[in-house]
Amino acid sequence: MSRIILSTESGADLPHDLASKHDVQVVPMHVIMDDQDYLDGSLPVQDIYDYYDRTKKIPTTTSTNAYEYHDFFAEIKADFPDCIIIHIGYTSKASSSFQNAVLASEDFEDLFLIDALNVTGGLMVVVMYAVSVLENDPGIEPAHLIKKIESIVPKARLAFVPGKLDFLRAGGRVSNAAYLGGALLKIKPLIELIDGNLVSTKKYRGKMNRVAEKLLSDFLNKYDIDREQLYFQYSIGLDESIKERMDDIAKEAGFKNVKWIQAGAMISTHAGPGGFGVAGLEA
Repeated sequence: MSRIILSTESGADLPHDLASKHDVQVVPMHVIMDDQDYLDGSLPVQDIYDYYDRTKKIPTTTSTNAYEYHDFFAEIKADFPDCIIIHIGYTSKASSSFQNAVLASEDFEDLFLIDALNVTGGLMVVVMYAVSVLENDPGIEPAHLIKKIESIVPKARLAFVPGKLDFLRAGGRVSNAAYLGGALLKIKPLIELIDGNLVSTKKYRGKMNRVAEKLLSDFLNKYDIDREQLYFQYSIGLDESIKERMDDIAKEAGFKNVKWIQAGAMISTHAGPGGFGVAGLEA
C-alpha cells in the first residue's frame, strides 16, 4: 500500500514541532525586504518589525513559484518513492501559490491538490484535520481521505484583528476598504475568510484586550465550533495578559484543547505586531 504524504505551505503557520511530529511537508513562501528574498521560516519575525521601525517601509511577500513547487514535490517523491501526495494549499483567492502548485503538478502522478480557501490558522485547521483522519485510519483510501478533507474546507473558520493597520493596508489582501481611517479612530477591523477571500466584516473600537475578548465572543456565538480543539494565533507583541484571558474564556466555553500559534514572517508582514486571531472547525 502506498504511503500518503500531506503537504502545505508556510502560510499555514504550522509550527515546526507539529509538522515534524506528523510528517507534514511544508513549502516556504517568500518575504522581500531590502531587495533581498527570504524564505518564510528563515527570517526572524522581529526583523520585519525592526525594519519597519527603522525605515517605515513594510516588506512585501510573494508566493511559492511553479519551479519551487516542482522541486518540492520531486524531493518528496525522492524521499518516499511510490507515495501519494495530498497538498492542502493557501487560498487561491489571495495568492497565486495554489495555481503555481497546479502548474507544477502536471509533471507528477499520484499528486492531489486541495484549495483550503483559507490562510494561517484556518488553513492549519484543515491540515490538522487531515492529519487526524490519516493517523486514526492509516489504511484509508486516498480518494476517501481527499473527499473527507474537501468536505470540511467550508467548515474551517478563521477570524483575526491585525495589530497595525499600516501592515494590512500595504499588504492589499483585504477585498474592501473598511479599515481606512481606522488608525485615527482607533478602530480595528475584523478580518474573516469568505469564500476564500479576506474580507473586513466588522469594526471594533478600543484597546486590544477588549477587542480580543469581543472577537472571541462574536466568533463563538456565530459558529458552532467543535469543542475538541481551538487554535489562537498571535503576532509578536500581543500582551501576555490577553493570552491568559483568552485561555480562560476558551476553558469556560468547554474547549478540551487550546493551542497558541505564532504567526510566521509571511503572515506577520500583513498582520503587523500585536495581532490576534482564532480558528476552529465547525461541528
